[in-house]
Amino acid sequence: MTTADKKFAFKLYLFLAALFITSLVVSNLIFQKFFYWKPFGDVTIFGASLFEVSVGILPYPITFLITDLISEMYGKKKANQVVTAGIFASFFSMGIVLLANYVPAIEGSPVQDDTFSHVFALSPIAVLASMIAYLLAQYIDVAIYHFWKNLTKGKHLWLRNNFSTFLSQFIDTFVVVGLLCIFEVLPWSLFKGLVISGFIFKIIIAFLDTPFLYFCVYLCRKRFKLKVGEEIVFDY
Repeated sequence: MTTADKKFAFKLYLFLAALFITSLVVSNLIFQKFFYWKPFGDVTIFGASLFEVSVGILPYPITFLITDLISEMYGKKKANQVVTAGIFASFFSMGIVLLANYVPAIEGSPVQDDTFSHVFALSPIAVLASMIAYLLAQYIDVAIYHFWKNLTKGKHLWLRNNFSTFLSQFIDTFVVVGLLCIFEVLPWSLFKGLVISGFIFKIIIAFLDTPFLYFCVYLCRKRFKLKVGEEIVFDY
């Protein structure tokens, strides 16, 4: 690769990292609103309605798509660096929100204290549960992705994309719902239903994002003239 190619590759890496961190932070800020999606009608699983999920789940799958893309094009080390940066950004953003919630609003403020607290005063337990689940899921996703990449010698992109995402998304859903039940934020009666519902929703999204991963990898390989399984290397 030429020096110009390496600089462009680094800029692309920064753009992907920014998109990853934004998606992660936003998912934590908006998770308190729930919505329903009922393509199969009113279906319940162990007492929980199928696909009644937090809006925080909408940008969250993007993070797994991006880590898979970074893993494919830049390698395991760069993918883990983005995951670590995402953890820092999440806790930093939560700290800012808590500080903003602590300072009192003036009388003429368009948003008063009670409204701000109701929307943004995130439950510390919910945030902690989300971060622990995220930490486990993302590092496992990167590790499994590269296990399959090495095993298949860089071939069968769909295999490592889906198999890594399936397991990591299950761990993410299981851990976050489990911790919320342990700390009595959610009743245990909904545990099985919420885990299954959330996991199925994420699996559907994982299937849908596979063509996007193929397209992005194709563009990168063409732009940087990479062979199958070859990764971009830069020293900064």
